[in-house]
Amino acid sequence: MSSTMLTLTINGKEMEVPGGTTIADFLAHHNLQPKSVVVEVNKVIIEREKYGDLILKEGDAVEIVRFIGGG
Repeated sequence: MSSTMLTLTINGKEMEVPGGTTIADFLAHHNLQPKSVVVEVNKVIIEREKYGDLILKEGDAVEIVRFIGGG
């Protein structure tokens, strides 16, 4: 990660993250387990196997949906 901050839209809210942040980095920083979420970047669902490889870019629109168990 770099010291440059990027502005993203996460679930409809603007948020700044350091340049070089991957989806996996973002999830870890926010204590979200990759197996319990689906991540969409710019309206494309990202495969979990790619969370560590996909580096977020300035202006990306990210949607994170968490699975909640219940009955």
